[in-house]
Amino acid sequence: MATPTPAPSLPAMGDPFHLSLLRIPRGRFRVSLPPGGEFLLGTPEPLSRPGAAGQSFCIPITEMVGVQLGGSGSPPTVEGNQFTVFFVQREKRQRWSLGSLEFTVAPGSGLAPRWVDALQRSIQLHGVTRPRKLLVFVNPVGGRCRAGEIYRDRVAGLFALAGIQTEVIETQRPHEARELILQQDLGDLDGLVCVGGDGTFNELMHALISRTQRKAGIPEDNPAATLLPPRLRIGIIPAGSTDCICFATVGTNDPVTSALHIIIGFKAVLCNRSYEGTVEFLTAGGTEANPRDQTRCRAGCLVCSESSHQLLGGSEEEKLPQQESTGAAVSEWQREQGRFLAINLTCMSSACPKSPDGLSPSAHLADGTADLILVRECSALGFLRHLSRHMDHRDQFDLPFVSVHRVRALRFTPKQLEGSEERERPGCRGWKGLLRGLCWGEQPLSSWSCDGETLPHADISVRVHGQLIHLFARGIEQKMGLV
Repeated sequence: MATPTPAPSLPAMGDPFHLSLLRIPRGRFRVSLPPGGEFLLGTPEPLSRPGAAGQSFCIPITEMVGVQLGGSGSPPTVEGNQFTVFFVQREKRQRWSLGSLEFTVAPGSGLAPRWVDALQRSIQLHGVTRPRKLLVFVNPVGGRCRAGEIYRDRVAGLFALAGIQTEVIETQRPHEARELILQQDLGDLDGLVCVGGDGTFNELMHALISRTQRKAGIPEDNPAATLLPPRLRIGIIPAGSTDCICFATVGTNDPVTSALHIIIGFKAVLCNRSYEGTVEFLTAGGTEANPRDQTRCRAGCLVCSESSHQLLGGSEEEKLPQQESTGAAVSEWQREQGRFLAINLTCMSSACPKSPDGLSPSAHLADGTADLILVRECSALGFLRHLSRHMDHRDQFDLPFVSVHRVRALRFTPKQLEGSEERERPGCRGWKGLLRGLCWGEQPLSSWSCDGETLPHADISVRVHGQLIHLFARGIEQKMGLV
């Protein structure tokens, strides 16, 4: 049995190269690798230049594919004053591409290899779930008979850049992949990859399931038997005629996107940790306040119109204390404790092309409420089921670990802060947003995202202010037929 490799450690922050003045194509930047090594940060020099803040960059280490000495268009070198970082770039329609950023250090400084070494160790530290060795099956006759060309020209180089060792088998006859999976020693592998269509994937999947049951002594043909999940994962590089399975799981039939998902994508699921705390929320009250009533907020919405009439009788500031004091007939504070994978609050459906119905399909834009969605701790597969339902028309709330409430206010307190004051570490005072969070290094707390902006505190208090803003928009009109 192989001896476990100890987790790599990061160099001490006293090393001056962790805050270096480097040049990129946009100019000179102060580049840093903060404690914990989770991000590569860059801010333009000088910081006082007008508009400079908008040019800053932040590359998460978990999104890095690899790093090498030399430029992006040249082979890796062992000397020189350049190094290149390769990372995932998100394009339209679920496609991913390989982005790169070249850095130039001062001649004779020797900083380039030291930066490469530090970034590679950070990738190892934060990418412990990335595959190290893969067995690749290429079906040369599947789909358009281009599987071999697709793998060689578009995928093999990405695996090499990420430091993934591969064994490639180009199958010559039907069921060859199945026979090899059932017979070959797969103990040192992290996963299997099929380059082909849906048929190739099905062959690998069934072979891997059969192998797992045979090793466990489980009769797979017994309909009452409980089958064990395989240890190995399967990656799909689309090269077939339809590639339905790949499109359903990745969102596009692009080989580069699929390869990048294999390299880093699994890390995002495993890192979606649960956090313990207390959620308190003021319910909207009333029989009409049901976030699962299948209504839709459209032009002339009766729910929002009724809320407009109520607001004319007094300001929202005046009404909230009254609602809190009148008891359960109107609204009441509720409290839930536990571990949560996600806590979402939305005052509209939040529909988009990727999620046609949105986070909460029945949310109303102008009724003075928001829909609170609580996702309690569950398995990774269960959480993926919840997420996948946002892309079709199934009820994403119809799961035992998901609940939804229509609320007027919300408070959240992490367990680490319950009964105590949040204390800042020396040197963090005055830091805001992302930089303040990075100063803490590895945190036991999560952070809140407000439309993409990271909030600096884990404990929050939120209130809904009804119809505070008016828009030049009349709402989504209902479809009407001719009379």
